[in-house]
Amino acid sequence: MKYFLEQGKLDKKWVEKYCHGDWEKCIRFQKEENGIYHPDNMLPDGTIEKSL
Repeated sequence: MKYFLEQGKLDKKWVEKYCHGDWEKCIRFQKEENGIYHPDNMLPDGTIEKSL
């Protein structure tokens, strides 16, 4: 997420809403905590952004 944000490919709303906000609802966080693979281009809501 940070990589795509710094490159200007990701809207900062994702970081504000999930990383600095309601991070427990972040699907990426949930998968990380449970050791479940997720692709780098998965957004916090679980959707896959093919342009990333």
